[in-house]
Amino acid sequence: MENHKSAVLKQLTRTHVFSYPVEVSYWVAKLEHIVNLGEIETSVDDIERDLRRVLEARGQRCTAQRTAVYRFLHGTDIHPTAEEVFLRVRSELPGISLATVYKSLETLVGCGLARKLTYAETSARYDGRTEPHLHAHCLACGGIADVPGRPPSAELVPLDGQAGHFRVTGCRVELTGYCAQCDRGEAAQA
Repeated sequence: MENHKSAVLKQLTRTHVFSYPVEVSYWVAKLEHIVNLGEIETSVDDIERDLRRVLEARGQRCTAQRTAVYRFLHGTDIHPTAEEVFLRVRSELPGISLATVYKSLETLVGCGLARKLTYAETSARYDGRTEPHLHAHCLACGGIADVPGRPPSAELVPLDGQAGHFRVTGCRVELTGYCAQCDRGEAAQA
């Protein structure tokens, strides 16, 4: 059974980011469920049960608003802004306010259920994938895409000793360039 599960979960992925193929073999673990980027379905009940368990373990209430925000984040790969989350969740909960969406997102980030991606020139974006992974950031449109694979952590360990009186707790590796759509536009303008 374990070998079958391993064979199912391990997959060679080919995706196009910035007009060139990236091939990696990867595993994704989220909230003690194995999720292979949509290949293995996790039920809404499982997602909501895990959300409730994590929130309550951290002294937070599991509200309809937080559940709706989390469900949207968990089900998308577009790395939305708070305003984009608000517009999508409002169709499910018409009475929800933008302030409530912001508070829900910050609670999810604080509990480790989402990541906040900040870029100096744009609004913060949110990611429902919390396991270590890379992002590709388009310099033209500002879009963010997940890049399969794990960040290169072994190469960064020696840098910790070079940081002086600074205790390193993590790092963010980001690929920058142009998405396929913007790259075509750049080529057409040249």
